[in-house]
Amino acid sequence: MMKNLKIYTHSDIAPLESERVGAVTLSKRITFFSPERDLAEQLQSTSAKYILFGITEDAGIQANYGRPGARNAWKAALRVLVNVQCNDFNQPEKMVLLGNLDFTKIINDLDLKPGFNRADLHETVSEIDKQVANLVEMIVAAGKIPIAIGGGHNNAYGMLKGTSKALGKKVNAINIDAHADLRPRDYRHSGNGFTYAYEEGFLRKYFIFGLHENYITKAIAQNMADWSDDIQYNTYEQLAVRREKDFDSQSQLALDFVADDQSFFGLEIDLDVVEFMPSSALTPSGFSIENLRRLNHFFSRSDQLKYLHICEAAPNPENSDEMIKVGKSITYLITDFVR
Repeated sequence: MMKNLKIYTHSDIAPLESERVGAVTLSKRITFFSPERDLAEQLQSTSAKYILFGITEDAGIQANYGRPGARNAWKAALRVLVNVQCNDFNQPEKMVLLGNLDFTKIINDLDLKPGFNRADLHETVSEIDKQVANLVEMIVAAGKIPIAIGGGHNNAYGMLKGTSKALGKKVNAINIDAHADLRPRDYRHSGNGFTYAYEEGFLRKYFIFGLHENYITKAIAQNMADWSDDIQYNTYEQLAVRREKDFDSQSQLALDFVADDQSFFGLEIDLDVVEFMPSSALTPSGFSIENLRRLNHFFSRSDQLKYLHICEAAPNPENSDEMIKVGKSITYLITDFVR
């Protein structure tokens, strides 16, 4: 068992439930696993297609000069999700609420002070990589689709590595993101997960959807040029500002690129891409949540999609508006994905 994985039972989420007469919430019908039983066996035996879990960490973001707080995204999402209504549109039997990979104690024990050396977080992020990859490998090997919520985009590496190892081949990815996350492999952080995955042979083709032109560094531009056969992208400015490219046709182009020859792919959603979303790199100019829901739903229809990863939301837990906004946004994406 992974030492940082807490497997939930109904009692873990009961305090989050809001009871209403005549209502049946997702928390009453969703599947839970037993913490006492073998996880691999339970994954093999469940009829549920989707395995939902949280990742509570922001070490990768802090190592990449981002705004901390991504450790709070799972809590925000969970509080909303468990109170979603069971009805003809929502079928909770499709999902297992697995639990949470919780790394907050590891990060807190580092006792980071202002001006800390960010490269010192390499080992911490690498340990998180290992546990995320191991869990994802186990889920995908059982023929299930993991849905990972929270944490930084450093976890794309673990998602891709685990999926690739389970399938025994390289996998592709669509990343809906303002940033390419193709920074150099100097040390592990949230900005180079795709670089590591590509150079270590877990990632093959990579499509970036909604890249912001202001944040393409020289080094990232060089990587995209060097790997041009395997990387395609569009920019937010092309789609929404200059309108040089059509949103729907670009969605199809992205899918065609990663799903060619019956290839498998993962869907990455970085909430930095949404305007005014409390995130590690908040932006006043970006996609609406409706844009993002459309993309998420479109890509989720593919039989070749192997995982969903939603990351980088960084709400302040003391700010109820931020927690509600993040929680509802992520919950919409989860329910759209599994419908």
